[in-house]
Amino acid sequence: MAFSEFEAKKIERAASEFLTSRRPPVEIRPRLDLDVRVSGQSVQIVETRPHFREPSTIIESPVAKATFVKKSQRWKIYWMRSDLNWHSYTPEPESRSIEEFFAIVNGCFFG
Repeated sequence: MAFSEFEAKKIERAASEFLTSRRPPVEIRPRLDLDVRVSGQSVQIVETRPHFREPSTIIESPVAKATFVKKSQRWKIYWMRSDLNWHSYTPEPESRSIEEFFAIVNGCFFG
């Protein structure tokens, strides 16, 4: 189930504010950048960079993900561990809003 138009705009606005505060300077973005992707009921933050041996190939590394649980009206927060699986982010396993999710990621994942 996709987000409603209102929810999608809210996510878009929160993602834009997050990216404005966290993206590297414009001159660095071809070598390292951040992106926010929406898929189904999830919002994912992804780091992108060229492959070190094949610069024409872009590597995408997932950083964090929030999945909306309609029943509880909460966002479940996950992080990608070295085993390449999503794990619940134990210090803050859920948030009440998408804005809170981005604030948690901004403070805890990027310091």
